[in-house]
Amino acid sequence: MSIRETIIREFNGTLALMDGRLLTELVDDAILLETGLDSLGFAILVTRLEQAFGKDPFTLMETPYYPRTFKQFVEIYEKYVD
Repeated sequence: MSIRETIIREFNGTLALMDGRLLTELVDDAILLETGLDSLGFAILVTRLEQAFGKDPFTLMETPYYPRTFKQFVEIYEKYVD
């Protein structure tokens, strides 16, 4: 399973946990703050992804930043966990 596929699986799992729904599709230009996850949801997602990948890329970044889009979120993981 690719990094992107794992992120989508965990994203939808977290969203279902938080409010019982799934996104049918996460497109690259989806604004993260408009996906239905709040700050607690994103904290849970990052924790789930750390368990899946064995790393938290946000702690590995020299200058951490909050990604705006789903594509940026995936790119961070592709850069730091691969």
